[in-house]
Amino acid sequence: MKTIEITVNEQKKKSRIRKEIYGQFAEHLGRGIYEGLFVRPESGIPNEDGIRTDVADALREIKVPVIRWPGGCFADEYHWMDGIGPLKSRKKIINTNWGGVLEDNSFGTHEFFHLCEMLGCEAYVNGNIGSGTVKEMEDWMEYITFDGESPMSRLRAENGRREPWKMKFFGLGNESWGCGGNMFPEDYAARYRLYQSFLHDSQKVPAEKIAVGPAGDDYDWTEKLLEKCYRRNQPQRHGFMDGLSVHYYMYLRGWEDKGSALSFTDEEWVLTMQRAYFLKEILEKHAEILDRYDPEKKIGLVVDEWGNWFWTEEGTNPGFLYQQNSMRDAVSAGLNLNVFNKMSDRITMTNIAQMINVLQSMLLTQGAELVKTPTYFVYRMFRDHQDADLLESAVSGNYELSVLEDDRTAPAVPVLSESVSMNEKGEINLTLTNQSTEDDLSVRIHMNESKPYTAALCEILQGESSSEDPHGLRAHNSFEEPEQVQIRPYAQISKDESGFALTLPAASVVHLTLQKN
Repeated sequence: MKTIEITVNEQKKKSRIRKEIYGQFAEHLGRGIYEGLFVRPESGIPNEDGIRTDVADALREIKVPVIRWPGGCFADEYHWMDGIGPLKSRKKIINTNWGGVLEDNSFGTHEFFHLCEMLGCEAYVNGNIGSGTVKEMEDWMEYITFDGESPMSRLRAENGRREPWKMKFFGLGNESWGCGGNMFPEDYAARYRLYQSFLHDSQKVPAEKIAVGPAGDDYDWTEKLLEKCYRRNQPQRHGFMDGLSVHYYMYLRGWEDKGSALSFTDEEWVLTMQRAYFLKEILEKHAEILDRYDPEKKIGLVVDEWGNWFWTEEGTNPGFLYQQNSMRDAVSAGLNLNVFNKMSDRITMTNIAQMINVLQSMLLTQGAELVKTPTYFVYRMFRDHQDADLLESAVSGNYELSVLEDDRTAPAVPVLSESVSMNEKGEINLTLTNQSTEDDLSVRIHMNESKPYTAALCEILQGESSSEDPHGLRAHNSFEEPEQVQIRPYAQISKDESGFALTLPAASVVHLTLQKN
């Protein structure tokens, strides 16, 4: 068993890990909103004004900090006026992007903000810059935020809400290089400058404006967008934006060969980790471009769509993007969350795709039943990083997994990933992932400070082994067996004068909380 050493400098705080790095994404797609999050009050499934209570309870448990809505590709076909007023009068449309199914707009602005208030989380609204108008977006901002007498505030009151809502983030369009309009970066930049000029936000603290950034490693988009937004502009306005989005999905071998969510080889596990880890390089290079325009880091990188995208489950609507979720998804999620934490000087928010029943979900529903996925439990284990301070840490003895494909999108991935933070109570939280399919690791954690620490919590997420799957790589929770993968206490930890020692099993995630004696 190889030994890897982690040295933590408790006295060196680097950057604040904003809670929004642990954000979620809920698009009008498949069974994500309807059946997943929202049901008819008369459905028989326990709910509060249509919001499933079991789903709300599960999301509170992982301290969901922010939700992005209504899209995705759906955002640039969404006209918000269709989703307000009495349900019977709401306009019914066809969701042309996702399955060609009927969208009855029963979940709209009021329902979304009700959800956010139920969960105590921030709202991230994505506006229509593709098929919508400047006036439409201007009116929506007034409808949401204006506290006073105006046409939109009166309409809001007529629909049952007198006081305005709190909205922390507003995105102008989605994937404008693709489904949001197939624009060139210069064209989007011009449209972004125009639309944002008319967003009259009435909140004491205006919503952060998020501009559409690149798909993956399209560095040309970032460069040209920033160049045009900074041109003929005052430096203090930092390109009229507070955030720049980046989208990245892990396809096993590309769009045409996404691979199976559960039927995969050990080699495909490693390839998944390589593809997932490529996001680190992508973000670093976009950050380098941002640094030239924005050295004071006023603009956050916002990874508002990311995650694993495999083929949909057999027998489901291909347009609904429903897939299972295994320990492979859990470990790759932990790997990238550690990356986000360690880049929290520039990364201000991420939103995994998606929250319920779509792609790399937290939750799966089937009628009144609910299943928590392995990825859900990773978010529960990492929740203590929210709004904590990233601590300086160094790793020695780490080694790379073998690169399976000589491809620019398949970089070598370290066998161990980690991040360390300190919260306002002085507690230190470490999150560790082991990307190997077979190697257990001996991990030693050294503390720089002389004051002794105690391991107040040590917990592990690991798949159950079997003869066919000795390291539990394919372990998952189903409606037939909903508790195959669970967080469990982990006793394989010891303490000495220099720190702590533990075994990190193959294909596992560990969370450790340290407190001063």
